[in-house]
Amino acid sequence: MSNIAILPEKLCNQIAAGEVVERPASVVKELLENSLDAEADYISVEIERGGKKMIRVSDNGCGMDKEDIFLCFERHATSKIRSEDDLFNLNYHGFRGEAIPSIAAVARLTLTSCATEDGAGMKLVLNGGVVQRADEVARRRGTTFEVRDLFYNLPARRKFLRRDETEFGHISEIVTRLALAHPQVQFKLTHNGRTVLDFYRHNAMPERLGAVLGRDVAAQLLEVQASDAGMELHGYIAPATINRATGAAMYAFVNGRYIRDRVMQHAIMDGYRQLLMKGRYPLCVVFLTLPPAEVDVNVHPTKHEVRFRNQRQVHDFIAAALRERLRGGCCATAALQPATGNAVVKPVDAGVVESSAPAVAVASTAATAVIRATCSDAEAQYAGGSIAEVQAPPYRQTEEVVANGSDSVPESEMELPLEQGGYFSTLRIIGQVLSSYIVCDDGDNLVLVDQHAAHERIGFERLKQQCQSGGIAAQELLFPEILELSMVDNARMREYQPLLMELGFELESFGGSSWALKQIPAIMESDDIKGLLVDMLEQLSSLGGSSLSADARDAVLIKMACHGMIRANQPLHVDEMTALLRQLDEVDFNRHCPHGRPVVQRITRAEIEKMFRRT
Repeated sequence: MSNIAILPEKLCNQIAAGEVVERPASVVKELLENSLDAEADYISVEIERGGKKMIRVSDNGCGMDKEDIFLCFERHATSKIRSEDDLFNLNYHGFRGEAIPSIAAVARLTLTSCATEDGAGMKLVLNGGVVQRADEVARRRGTTFEVRDLFYNLPARRKFLRRDETEFGHISEIVTRLALAHPQVQFKLTHNGRTVLDFYRHNAMPERLGAVLGRDVAAQLLEVQASDAGMELHGYIAPATINRATGAAMYAFVNGRYIRDRVMQHAIMDGYRQLLMKGRYPLCVVFLTLPPAEVDVNVHPTKHEVRFRNQRQVHDFIAAALRERLRGGCCATAALQPATGNAVVKPVDAGVVESSAPAVAVASTAATAVIRATCSDAEAQYAGGSIAEVQAPPYRQTEEVVANGSDSVPESEMELPLEQGGYFSTLRIIGQVLSSYIVCDDGDNLVLVDQHAAHERIGFERLKQQCQSGGIAAQELLFPEILELSMVDNARMREYQPLLMELGFELESFGGSSWALKQIPAIMESDDIKGLLVDMLEQLSSLGGSSLSADARDAVLIKMACHGMIRANQPLHVDEMTALLRQLDEVDFNRHCPHGRPVVQRITRAEIEKMFRRT
């Protein structure tokens, strides 16, 4: 007796159902995609008990005639492709011909369809994939699939289904995704007789975004458009201030098909690099269009994954397009996330004017005040001392002179005029609070600037710019510093010494596990340089590689930027605050530090008046 047997058709369909039909949401997805391929502009989805009891999808598409109604339940029967050439030029959602027979094999299914305007339709009733009854019925042009008792004949699979609310949540997410991709189609979703979603037909994508994501969020989205080498990217992305705890709000589409592709997801995250805190994800709706021959959608039964012919080119194109748009959005938008509540202020159009003042480096704790190039004569008296030497009070007034002995400062020095430039240069400095935050007034609102986060972004962007332009500016130490390293760190030092040289560190072996440090980056101080180098060696070791990749370079530069910056609980004088704000306008992505923390928060006039019960 042969050990190999051909499986019965019913069992084959049940096996295929295990790949295609994971849960009720899988059924809804396949049926909705068929409706869209049938050019329907109205689709109704009715659900009972999370889809376990009943799923009904009705549309006004082209419908099917009597012959097609029977053929659609045959495996690999499809109207989408005819030859292998069509397989690599797909412009439809479905094409395998497995979904309908797989669904019918694990449920009680009723199909009603009409392909003509005379109302002569056909009704087909199946039980476990077997036709029970076929009748002629009267109905409008279109198709209705009714799926009841999903997995009734596979009790083991039915046990894996979750609570009704959980399953319905997956269904609503499927409807939302397809609604974003097809604003010209009306989607209606009801659960247990109650309408949950009803997206009317919209003429433009912003209208559909407002209906799906909410008008407050949609009003702040940045439109992105880019093209290169036959690829086009368009869509809407949120500024980094609007983020989520999961990646569920990253809606990515390839040729109109929603996908969960690792290449695209990584490219989107790369576009937001150093703008989001760890564990936070962006909100975006992006559509990638490229020739069908450049992408293979036939790599997964659920068609959620694709394979690009040139993955690196696609990745870099998406990341660069998002990065460039975010750069423009961060600099050109004066809207900031309010310090309290969840409301977000609408962006206003305020372009950045590049400051004509020479670049000024804000001094760190042990560095000299470096405001000579931009400060007026009235500020020159502070140029000889360090920030730590200027014992400024934690909060300085600008409306009146602080008459407090030697700490009093003339009003002319407290209200230093900022040069015309970007948003931060237009702020009127009030003072400093908690020795950590610069308090400002933008005319209508109270603005708080985190001095450490601001200086960290400035230092990081300048280090990155120097690194890209040929090398980081360095300074020689008057006396070389001898570093004693452990055996592990010594081995790492020998491996990564050339990379450290690129970053401005000059080290020479001093025998054994000792190294002589002769040169450091100009932006840094020599305090605790050993601790920084050890951290950098660990970072490089964990990232690996013989050359600095973009991620590895940025990770190391962030550590360097964080090391020599102005700290929290560090008093600043008004001239140093002025220089810090001016420089903040000169760098990209100045709303967030390299770790993703916000640099600035705004308390609106309405919020202040509410605190004092004036509204």
